[in-house]
Amino acid sequence: MIFKYNVSVVFLVLLSIWVRTEGRSISQFLTEESEGTKWAVLVAGSNGWENYRHQADVCHAYQLLKDGGLKDENIIVFMYDDIANNTMNPRPGVIINNPHGHNVYKGVPKDYVGKDVNAHNFYNVILANKSGITGGSGKVVNSGPNDHIFIYYADHGGPGIVSMPSGEDVYANDLINVLKKKHASGTFDRLVFYLEACESGSMFDGLLPEGLDIYVTTASRPDENSWATYCGTYDACMVECPPPEFNGVCLGDLYSVAWMEDSDVQDRTSDSVAGQYDRVANRTAANLTHGFYGSHVMEYGDIVVSFDSLAAYMGVTNYSTNHSHAYVNDNAMSFSTSSKHVDQRNAELFYLFTKHQNAPEGSVEKVEAQATLKEALSKRSQVDNNVKNLGELLFGAGKGNDVLQSVRPAGQPLVDNWDCLKSYVKTFEEHCGKLTSYGKKHIRGIANICNAGIESDQMGAATAQACPN
Repeated sequence: MIFKYNVSVVFLVLLSIWVRTEGRSISQFLTEESEGTKWAVLVAGSNGWENYRHQADVCHAYQLLKDGGLKDENIIVFMYDDIANNTMNPRPGVIINNPHGHNVYKGVPKDYVGKDVNAHNFYNVILANKSGITGGSGKVVNSGPNDHIFIYYADHGGPGIVSMPSGEDVYANDLINVLKKKHASGTFDRLVFYLEACESGSMFDGLLPEGLDIYVTTASRPDENSWATYCGTYDACMVECPPPEFNGVCLGDLYSVAWMEDSDVQDRTSDSVAGQYDRVANRTAANLTHGFYGSHVMEYGDIVVSFDSLAAYMGVTNYSTNHSHAYVNDNAMSFSTSSKHVDQRNAELFYLFTKHQNAPEGSVEKVEAQATLKEALSKRSQVDNNVKNLGELLFGAGKGNDVLQSVRPAGQPLVDNWDCLKSYVKTFEEHCGKLTSYGKKHIRGIANICNAGIESDQMGAATAQACPN
């Protein structure tokens, strides 16, 4: 009996390896996929012209899902909607996600825009809690037990958080609790979640349990930035360069365009989510050693879900409408080293620096651009110094930096007490100013203050002293 059991286990392991290698769906061999409805939630969690790429990513995702057969009633889009008709946009009413790409903005549903793009609505949309929605179209994921759900979120992030343009940020423990509630409701069969953000792995590492029928991939490890790509620059550029009028703006994000450009050309019916994970991970990390850019794509949750076909979540491939390129070639998943890539944490500086470089010498525009750039650099220096001072006040000059920058081992969550983290972030912001997309990298340090057992009165006093202004 034990021998038969071991043989069965070995067979399934070998089959799983073969399936991943072949990029096929294990459900084609073991079971018939259920005929449920496909749902999608697409979130761009930023605003502002300099963050063009996040809404471009989400618009592209909508187009490939729509072309794949998903209905508008089952695709829910969150985006601030301040890019297409922005006064800075050289192509009014148009958004592109690739230097050779088509307009991906056309027809995108405006379910939740402006201030309605917030964590509260995001959670309630997933949970199909229509009464909890404020503003927007009111669309929710009203899924059933045989349905498949795909969630894609592109944004700035930090350890244990991803941003929202309005209201509170999305904290990892709150997101995990929402996903657990969705599973407990019995209103889906499988769920796949793709997350693009700096330190995005920290949203799930040590937090997402197995057994929820949820599979997640993230753009980066818990302690690693993700990268923007197709960035317009004043430098000489060849091949994959945005049109010159997009100088200073990145059209997409490296992990995001990798999975979408892959989805645009692969046969989603025969290819698996696992196959896509492998290709996207290879592309996103391809230039870490020699090109000094890229990140490590991670996976969490129930790996068995990744053996499903891509079509189970994204619909079938429509080869007549490719939104990545005006053409498709055999090297579609390679990535030209001549394309400009920018660490997401520094995308704002890239935009400001390029704007300064492009301004005519001696012009008012040049002076204003220089002042804005200097202010941004000064604010970065200030928050770095504030956090350094805080660490030294709490742990001493010799230990402060080491404690704040300590990274927990893989499989262990960022912080033990999430209420402590949320409270101490608020304490820091009350005394030192709101954390920007750059400053949010310091949330790890605040988490480590909680993990060290620092009491709230100590935190308050030290923060007030560290940030006297």
